[in-house]
This record gives sequence, C-alpha cells and structure tokens, in this order.
Amino acid sequence: MSTIGPEDVAYVAQLARLALSEEEARAMARDLEQILEHVKSLDALDTDGVEPTAHGFELATPMRPDHPAPPFDPELAVANAPAAQGTAFLVPKVLEEEG
Repeated sequence: MSTIGPEDVAYVAQLARLALSEEEARAMARDLEQILEHVKSLDALDTDGVEPTAHGFELATPMRPDHPAPPFDPELAVANAPAAQGTAFLVPKVLEEEG
C-alpha cells in the first residue's frame, strides 16, 4: 500500500513553490516510497545498547588557544576598500528611510 501519492508530492511542491508536472510528481512519489522502504528496513537492526551519535567513530575537535592579540590597524583594514571615509567602510544604501 502506497503511503505517499502524487497528490501529496504536488501539495508539498506547491508549498515549496515548485512547479512539477504530473509525471514528475508520480516519479517523485515512487522515489520517496523507495526511500521510506529503505528506512523501514533499518527497523530490523538491533540497536540496543548503541549510544546515539553524529558519527560512527570519535572525531577530534581541533581547538586553538584563545589568546588576546593586538587589534588590527584600522587604516590598514580600509586600505583596499572601494570606498572609505576615515577608518569606516562606505557601502551603498540598501534600506529606505521611513518618514
């Protein structure tokens, strides 16, 4: 028995603002059914005693020491900027003011 039909795919596609033809919706429904069947097959695995994890093995988390450093020279920071005023970057206006 099918749990995902083309009408379900069409509904989700509409919500996502995707244009799918009827054939594409049928193909997507078939693909999603295959994915769900595979996920259902994972229920047969014995996972008792297996801790949830994001990875199958330990991964080292690289960390660097957090030492204070001298601040970056503001004049040098804007040296290659397309537009600057003093030590500030000048950027185009993107929001209109209300009023």
